[in-house]
Amino acid sequence: MSEGTPSQIGFVGLGTMGSPMAGHLASAGHPTLVWNRTAGKEAHAVSKGAIFTPLDQIAKACSIICLCLGRTEDVREITTELLKSTQPGVLIIDHSTIAPTGARGIALLCQSNSAEFLDAPITGGSMGAQNGTLTVFCGGSEPAFNRAEPFLRAYGSRIAHVGPSGQGQMMKMANQIAVGGALIGLCESLAFAKRAGLDLATTRELLSTGAAGSWAFDNYGPKILAKDHTPGFSVKNQRKDFAYCLQSAAELGITLPQTALTDELLAQLTNSGREEEATTALFDVLLGEVNP
Repeated sequence: MSEGTPSQIGFVGLGTMGSPMAGHLASAGHPTLVWNRTAGKEAHAVSKGAIFTPLDQIAKACSIICLCLGRTEDVREITTELLKSTQPGVLIIDHSTIAPTGARGIALLCQSNSAEFLDAPITGGSMGAQNGTLTVFCGGSEPAFNRAEPFLRAYGSRIAHVGPSGQGQMMKMANQIAVGGALIGLCESLAFAKRAGLDLATTRELLSTGAAGSWAFDNYGPKILAKDHTPGFSVKNQRKDFAYCLQSAAELGITLPQTALTDELLAQLTNSGREEEATTALFDVLLGEVNP
């Protein structure tokens, strides 16, 4: 590994989304150095040609470093650690979903350390990550976006620059609000249909082809019918995102009644020890099969 090679790209965070994304970078021919806190999660990316590398060596070797982590504090912690060893002008691209205010603060931290930052949260689910068809919402400077875009093409089919730092996360908040509405609509509809004695497979098929149709009906409907609540996107992560949505809404002076209700219902799954299950488990809550 030759340090400082401009074409090298780092990828930190190899979970459900990050692992296939890093694999796509390597498969596209970009020399990709990867790191994850939990050992063993690098296997997929390494099988595609990525090289597992200590975090400090990624910081020294790469001019672009992607993150795909959990919470605001995780991104701040890893970014702070990276900045101890990065070269001047490094671009950090954060694909995590975090608080918009947090993203703006991390951008300022990078700026004060001669680094650039792009908040670039993603949507499209685990299948989008596996298929390389994610949508990427980018907040930051135009030059930083232009620099990042060729690499983002490895796993993104739709990539948009939506404004300055923090606006990528604001767009992701808007996305998650809509996702929550589609989720509760689907689960409530199918719970009603089941109680009414309707065949759920027929209900899903008929409703999905009309005005009630949605991505949720097409992708989550079959999981509900199969009683398959394996993530996918977990209750824990959905509630984490909703907390950021509700925080941002409070800062903007607006209310999100549907988001607050969906979060309240999902909390029953958290309280029942089911927060690692997919959000489709909301169906069980609306059937009254989960203790409040």
